[in-house]
Parts: sequence; C-alpha cells; structure tokens
Amino acid sequence: MTPRWTVALLALLPMTVAMCVKGQQQAQRSYIGFDRNDYPGDASLAALRKSFRFTGYWLNNPPGAQRNTWTGKRALLKKNGFGFLVLFNGRLYEDLKGKDAAALGTQDGKAAVEAALHEGFGRNTLIFLDQEQGGRLLPDQSTYLFAWADAVHAAGARAGVYCSGIDVPDGAGTISTARDIVAKEKARISSGKSGKATPQLRLWIANDQCPPSPGCTQRHPSMDTAFPLELAASTLVWQYAQSPRRTQFTSGCPANYAADNRCYAPGIAQSADTFVDLNVSSSPDPSTAP
Repeated sequence: MTPRWTVALLALLPMTVAMCVKGQQQAQRSYIGFDRNDYPGDASLAALRKSFRFTGYWLNNPPGAQRNTWTGKRALLKKNGFGFLVLFNGRLYEDLKGKDAAALGTQDGKAAVEAALHEGFGRNTLIFLDQEQGGRLLPDQSTYLFAWADAVHAAGARAGVYCSGIDVPDGAGTISTARDIVAKEKARISSGKSGKATPQLRLWIANDQCPPSPGCTQRHPSMDTAFPLELAASTLVWQYAQSPRRTQFTSGCPANYAADNRCYAPGIAQSADTFVDLNVSSSPDPSTAP
C-alpha cells in the first residue's frame, strides 16, 4: 500500500514539472526586432510585423542623415503592433573635443526626453544613446555619456546605450565599449558621483561577429552565452546582424546574407526600404522594459 503522503507527492509531480517547464520557456523566450536609419514606409509595416515584434525609432537625425524620417510615425507603428527601441543619436568625439562635454551631454539628454514626449512616448520611456565609436571611451566621451544619462533620468525617463560589444586591442589586453561603460558606471557608483546605489544603464549591444552571431537569420539566437558575465545583467538587446555586413567581423558567418551583403525582411521584395539590421531581446517592447 502506498502511503498517502507519497500519493499526494506523486499527484503534485506533473504540476511541478509543468511549472518548471513553463518557467524555463518564459526565461528563454525572446523576440526579434529590426532597426534601420530610414523609415521603411507605411506600406511595408504589415509585412514587417509578420517577422518582427519591435522596431528601432530615432528621436533625431540618424548618423549621416540630414533629416529624421521616423518623426510622427509612432502612432502608426503602435497601431500595427510594434514595440520600440527608442534611439537618440549622440555626438562623436570630434564634436566633443575641446568643448564642454558635460554641458553638451546635459543639453542632449533633455532634448532626447523632450523629443520622446513629443512623439507620444511615456515619461518613463527607455531611451538609448547611440554611441557609434567603439573601443575604450575617451574622457570627453565618458563625460558626455554620463551627463546625458543623468539628464535623461532627471527628466523622468530611463537611459540606455547602444554600443559595440566586440573586443578590440587595448594596451596589453582587450576592451569592448560595452565592458568599458559597465566598468565606468560601477566606478561612478562606488565613488558616489552617480547618486545611484546600483547600475541604471541598460545596454543595446552590437556584435555581428560570428560567433556568437548566427548571421542574417531570424532563428532566435540565445543571449545567454553571447556576452561576458559582467554584461549579462545590463544587456537588454543584442544587435546580431547589420546591413550591409561588415566583412572584417562576419567572414565566419553562414552564407545567409543576400548577394549584396545585406539582410532583408522575409516575404518582402528586396529594395532600399527593406534591408534591415537584426536584433533580439527578452522584451517585445524594450522601450517599456524594466
């Protein structure tokens, strides 16, 4: 005869296993999104939504652009079911050298929040600063970045950084922009300069190097093993493919790029409006992720 407590435990076992499986599925769930400098056009949104859960959204002119074609498109994108990667184009080192980097960062941080509110985003939106230049940040770059982040937080929004996660030579060792930013933020916290008790910056890391990138594919890559441990807690989004591909980093990738070395949204005719960069995130709407 089986003891009653054993019967009870056996009865609970399937439920326990199901809960564990469900928990693992939730923990491993990821979402694919796209970003590009130019708005893809109203007519492409329905087709893009079939493949992508979220999209990048510029608040100011993208790098090298004379205007921002995303302006005024948030409501339509939201209506089509997209979440957002909200992005503000920061300043290059050449724009900071010899100037008051802290003042420029504060000015741009305020402008980023004002632009987000103007576009209809909530006050608590997560805004990523586009840090285009890689490697270890120079002092003016660090000053600008953290002044920008402080101004964004002061205005009631949340700050993140789009930056490279690829290690490059740095003296006797290597460094990535992402690792440098995380280390610098922790140093600010330890010194009391940040006024925060824990790291606040969320990272959108660009690393199209194969591996860890799977190249131009919508097969959900895992973020769990893509980055060093010190980046795991801060990383919200991984940009794993760019258009056009950067051959110096993607020579080891599968042959899954188009003939012109770009990634294109599936099910849509290839054109200047349909090539994309590919991203994966644990959130279907990174702009509202905690």
